[in-house]
Amino acid sequence: MKKLSIALLLAVIVLAVYLSVLPTPSQQSLQGSFLSFLAPFLRTGTVVQEQIGSMGQGLKTLDEVEADNRKLVEVNRVLLTTNNLLRELETENNRLRLALEYRERSVFRLLAARVIARDASTWWNTVKINRGFEDGIEADQPVLTDVGLVGKTTTVSKNEAIVVLITDETCRVAAKVEGTREQGIISGMRVQESGSMGTLQLNFLTKNATLEPGQKVYTAGISNGVFPSGILIGTIKEFRTRPLDGQALVEPAVDISQTEDVFVVVGAK
Repeated sequence: MKKLSIALLLAVIVLAVYLSVLPTPSQQSLQGSFLSFLAPFLRTGTVVQEQIGSMGQGLKTLDEVEADNRKLVEVNRVLLTTNNLLRELETENNRLRLALEYRERSVFRLLAARVIARDASTWWNTVKINRGFEDGIEADQPVLTDVGLVGKTTTVSKNEAIVVLITDETCRVAAKVEGTREQGIISGMRVQESGSMGTLQLNFLTKNATLEPGQKVYTAGISNGVFPSGILIGTIKEFRTRPLDGQALVEPAVDISQTEDVFVVVGAK
């Protein structure tokens, strides 16, 4: 390696001495040839430098990038809000469509109403709807949705009515269990008794009743009763044997805490 370095150094020295003794025209000729050899590389370097300069002019400052990012975040927020609104409108439209279809096929004459207030002190007892005697509403008319029974009207004013819910202890409904001859009385339960808000109790069943979770419970439709037969109330959760009778815990078909639109049964078609 050292021998090669020494040889190169000697070659450079000899070349330098040779060039120094050449006449001026010969030196100029050699310089021209050398520059011609280097010209392509020099042009390439210039083009690269110009391109780098152009790229530098196209680059944004940090402040500009941050401003663009803020704009994109805002646009994304607006799009997400719009998308959520469209989903809510679609859900509302589907819910109203199903309710309309139910009213059309129902055997009852139904008057649509909207829940406008709830009794905060007795959340599961009563709600207020935006229909009254001016709309043909009377006391003791069944209130339901396309899913199932909600309750019955009680106090009625000109444009409003109070609905006592089936989850209230005082609202009692004659009920029957599908696939059996079992009948009893449905009413609401206290939270302490049921362990959860809104659970119903079906009392006065036979002690040896064979009931399974998931069986549906419907209104029995007794003579001169408020509730006509065949309206879904809920499903069996549990059956208990008591000293004198049997009792079933029933999950309501309607989630009353989320109910906004109802129908009042104002007669038969």
